[in-house]
Amino acid sequence: MTGEPVRTYRIALIGGDGVGPEVIAGAVSVLEAAGRRFGFSFAWQELTVGGIGIDTYGVAIRPEDVEAARAADAVLLGAVGGPKWDNPDAAVRPEQALFALRGGLGLFANLRPITVQPQLIAASPLKPELLEGVDCLIVRELTSGLYFGKPSEQRETPDGRAAIDTLWYTEAEIRRIVTLAFELARGRRRKVTQVDKANVLATSRLWRKVTEEVHADFPDVELEHRLVDSAAMTLAKWPAGFDVLVTENLFGDILSDEAAVIAGSLGMLPSASIGTRVTQHGRHGLYEPIHGSAPDIAGQDLANPLGTILSAAMTLRWSLGQPEAAAVIEAAVSGALDDGYRTKDLLPAHPAGAEALTLVGTREMARVIGDRIAI
Repeated sequence: MTGEPVRTYRIALIGGDGVGPEVIAGAVSVLEAAGRRFGFSFAWQELTVGGIGIDTYGVAIRPEDVEAARAADAVLLGAVGGPKWDNPDAAVRPEQALFALRGGLGLFANLRPITVQPQLIAASPLKPELLEGVDCLIVRELTSGLYFGKPSEQRETPDGRAAIDTLWYTEAEIRRIVTLAFELARGRRRKVTQVDKANVLATSRLWRKVTEEVHADFPDVELEHRLVDSAAMTLAKWPAGFDVLVTENLFGDILSDEAAVIAGSLGMLPSASIGTRVTQHGRHGLYEPIHGSAPDIAGQDLANPLGTILSAAMTLRWSLGQPEAAAVIEAAVSGALDDGYRTKDLLPAHPAGAEALTLVGTREMARVIGDRIAI
């Protein structure tokens, strides 16, 4: 180390509900280990958001929490929600925090890399021969579509109750997310699959038109259109055929959860939600594992922290300008799996070979990875 000042990154931490605080603690310990190795540090700000925010403040997220997230270099989130707050008629729900963060921070794109760790092929429900070469990226539009359209309400009619949701997209919203998908594909295998329901939906037909227009600026990238039902089937039958998938909010929500099964566990996969804002270090974003709050195992040191730890690596690469540190974290995760360390969700379905594995909890898995980084 030289006499240069240590760079300090400001990270907003949202542990949230269920296992969220446990997996966030694991990611923090790994990031601290990376900081010690590469000569940077962190200023952490913990925010009380989600179901715990409802219990504490009466709302899932406060305006000052959104502002704190905006002021940070990046946001790291564990999980929000749980059965305690699951009343569908409730005016205040934990998930409102996610919508507020996405809208308030301008996070229009969710990036979910889908890869298979070779050591976990036995944990996947798919046949091993289908998993070779799986490396795709799902790019989901986050701030429009069915989840945000108005009106969205239940109504009383002469024929009884009725409900309406509005599916809405503008050309600018589509162009923004599709352009990002093509840009990302240029750094990968140069193929974009745009997923829609153009045989039924007017919004999907607009998606196709705008995507074709954007494609004209990326002639070096292959483009295909797929109906969402075809894409869902192909994800289960031949996931290696995809490179970058780009789609609207609802379809992206469903497809990315389907694709998570490929990796063998929801606990394995990271995600990033990013916007257009650029800080002095990188692109501002929110990072989280794709799993939920898993309240049934909360507080028992059973949760798999790897999705959150890999989300922390994405934080370093995308928002903090530390790609080397990100790569070291990813290598440490792979190395721990090579050495047979497994949380309960990663044990193979069949007992053959399980005797060579070491079952560990949330804290121990994070410690093993942190120790590898410190080497």
